Amino acid sequence: MPKPFRTLLVLVALATGLPGCGTVNEKLSAGMGDYVPQWAGGLPADAPPRPGTPQYDAYMRERERKRLLPAADREKEEQAQKGATGSSSGSAAR
Repeated sequence: MPKPFRTLLVLVALATGLPGCGTVNEKLSAGMGDYVPQWAGGLPADAPPRPGTPQYDAYMRERERKRLLPAADREKEEQAQKGATGSSSGSAAR
């Protein structure tokens, strides 16, 4: 087999195989990000849930409830949540 024909055949094989990899990776990356640990570049701990899940609907309802609260009540609630998480996380680390 002549060398130019062999080179052309290899290039055609690579060119036809490359688009297939792109679609596979696109579909895998959408779901795999949920399983990668945060230290390896995955989702942060405070990331909201994915749209379309029941957790997302509850998250959006809670967010809307907080948005409708008066500013004074919202600040009191945030202070109470920070106090509750601060005391529990300190005892869990020891």
